[in-house]
Amino acid sequence: MLRVRSFTQDDAHLFVRSDQIEAEIDKILVLIDEFYSHFGFDYKVELSTRPEEYMGSQEMWERAEGALESVLKNQGVNYQINPGDGAFYGPKIDFHILDSLGRSWQCGTVQLDFQMPQKFNCAYVGEDNKLHLPIMIHRAIFGSVERFMAILIEHFAGDFPLWLSPVQAKIIPISDAHAEYAEYVKSQLEEAGIRAEANFRTEKMGLKIREAEKQRVPCMLVIGDKEMEQQSLSLRKRKVGNIGVMSIEEVIEHFINEINGGR
Repeated sequence: MLRVRSFTQDDAHLFVRSDQIEAEIDKILVLIDEFYSHFGFDYKVELSTRPEEYMGSQEMWERAEGALESVLKNQGVNYQINPGDGAFYGPKIDFHILDSLGRSWQCGTVQLDFQMPQKFNCAYVGEDNKLHLPIMIHRAIFGSVERFMAILIEHFAGDFPLWLSPVQAKIIPISDAHAEYAEYVKSQLEEAGIRAEANFRTEKMGLKIREAEKQRVPCMLVIGDKEMEQQSLSLRKRKVGNIGVMSIEEVIEHFINEINGGR
């Protein structure tokens, strides 16, 4: 997943006036920082400048590089210059995520493009009622979605926080007699937007709990006679242990609060 033959990219293109470049890139840098910080990623920033073979005038390149560098300085971003590694159509800011082994992977990018709008005959009507050529900003945050997912899985070692976990709760009925109530609980959780599964296999409760913990499911909901009679659940968290008995409504509220807090 880190090195693939083809990849999916969250590529977006913004068309702006020349006087909007810095303000728009400023917003993009804030967005990328918030996004990476949310996952707990450390990252490095590089400003890639004019390559040996390029399109456009040297003056245009200097103006574009100056605009990108100005935004980086105004935001107080620590960055390195990567001479000659810009795209042929314009300079770019590259974001390199550090994985759990300290390896650097280029993911996000912000690129200025003065050439493509001209090639596609793009134009807008300015305040002077005349046609003007816009500037294109190429923007990707994930970069390669496949690579980002690989880095993410490695970063958490598969032990995702509750909000990110593919399965947020594993429902564990102690016996077949509790299966119907377990199905009801599962439907209530799913209706609240919580990703839940139930283990209906005829096995000992301890084995079911160990299996869920090996699968790195963050929360387990144990159902026995007492829980079924009281319409409640026994909440258990991975790495923490038993939390206590709660009503279905309390469990849902607990999950939603933790999920929203993690986001």
